Amino acid sequence: MRDDPALRDKPIAVGGRPEQRGVVATCNYEARKYGVRSAMATAQALRRCPDLIVLPPAMDKYRVASRQILSIYRDYTELVEPLSLDEAYLDVTHASAQRSATAIAQEIRERIFETVGITASAGIAPNKFIAKIASDWNKPNGQFVVKPQQVDAFVSVLPVSKLFGVGKVTAARLNQLGAETCGDLRTWPLHELLQHFGKFGERLYDLCRGIDERPVDPSSERKSVSVEETYSTDLHDLDTCRQEMRDLIAKLHARVQRAQAGDNVHKLFVKIRFADFSRTTAECVMSSIDEATIDNLLETAFQRRQLPVRLLGVGIRLSEQKSEKADEQLHLFGSDRETVNDL
Repeated sequence: MRDDPALRDKPIAVGGRPEQRGVVATCNYEARKYGVRSAMATAQALRRCPDLIVLPPAMDKYRVASRQILSIYRDYTELVEPLSLDEAYLDVTHASAQRSATAIAQEIRERIFETVGITASAGIAPNKFIAKIASDWNKPNGQFVVKPQQVDAFVSVLPVSKLFGVGKVTAARLNQLGAETCGDLRTWPLHELLQHFGKFGERLYDLCRGIDERPVDPSSERKSVSVEETYSTDLHDLDTCRQEMRDLIAKLHARVQRAQAGDNVHKLFVKIRFADFSRTTAECVMSSIDEATIDNLLETAFQRRQLPVRLLGVGIRLSEQKSEKADEQLHLFGSDRETVNDL
């Protein structure tokens, strides 16, 4: 839309072609009015919005914009934790000693528009959890502030599905147990949450009260590198999957090399999505990309269902490596942080 004004005010999606079983990577707000969303099959998106314009990804262009935006962030603080190409946490505790975090967020958004030519939304709050939710509040091209004294009321009415780490399955289970909102969840004693959800129950206990002590971590590293392919025609047997896996392994080697992650391999994994849309992942501890091990993982995953295969993926999980210097730096900041989440 930035580069082609003729596309403005039209429903647009970025993703794969429907005849190739493509998936929507993202879409604009005009498309979202029709119910189009990320991770939706392109064919389904076109049924919901017949006039949808589907464009292929332009990763080089996105990376340039991402670097420009990160450069703007670092004019205000070195405590920047990127989450993806278009999202990051900023700890502006010290920068906001001279002016408010709200003013800083506004200025950052204006500079992004002037420099990169795109709009951005922001959430301003005392911690990462609430800042992330606040950043979605006034989209597109807006910002929302949750002050420390507003945290309790703001979080109490949030659906439990908004809690960090709560997916559809956990949200449904919480709802079945009578917890629709964070306010409902606060009535549960800690021992009951631990009984139902294990160690994650402790996290639920804190989050439903708006407590999130995670620091903004500028040394945050990626946790995995992977490649996957959705096939226009199902792969009907293990031998065909093996043939396709060779190309994926070559692509994985190239991606790992670009990410300079080859010395940090902790696990290998293979992912399969079958024709009935069920999914499975097989993985094992391994310090390098070993084709024989990948073949064994592929066979293990395939045998779980023995159905035609719609998608294959292969990847590595990385070991955690943090420098002592980074840990020392983060300990300098107390709990009274002001966090900005920009999108």
